[in-house]
Amino acid sequence: MWPFYLMALVAIVSTVRVVTNTNPVHALLSLIVSLLAVAGMFMIVGAPFAGALEIIVYAGAIMVLFVFVVMMLNLGQDTVEQESKWLTSSAWAYPALMSFLMGLLLVWMLGSDYTQSVALMGQEIVGPKEVGQALFTHYLLLVEVAAMLLLAALVAAFHIGKREPSAEEEKE
Repeated sequence: MWPFYLMALVAIVSTVRVVTNTNPVHALLSLIVSLLAVAGMFMIVGAPFAGALEIIVYAGAIMVLFVFVVMMLNLGQDTVEQESKWLTSSAWAYPALMSFLMGLLLVWMLGSDYTQSVALMGQEIVGPKEVGQALFTHYLLLVEVAAMLLLAALVAAFHIGKREPSAEEEKE
């Protein structure tokens, strides 16, 4: 049971760092660590498919979208200089430590009898077939609404980040 609590602690600490960090790139790195810890918690409680989806969808696709939006905002040379000053070993120490803890836990779980075919906390393991049937039968309308919200957020991010050409750029 202690691996679950260790992953929960990593997720809580990482999430607090997301909220308190002033640099958006560092906040994104902490968010990735937090999402990976939540995926580990899913796997520990007997939902490996939900954990894999957490990694693929959130830590993969959504985080790439966030990084794209941060890059699209193109904050200028002053931000690049400030970022290079902030990229010290102390800025990377926390994400590296949390990732190392999760890696140790993963190696320990794979090497021991702790991983079983029966869920530790739940009654059964939920597979992709059950998730797919639930999403595309009972919750189909909610899935479509979520897709439309994500599309609207992407369009809004594009329009917010788009800059009008200034007079100097038009002369060139």
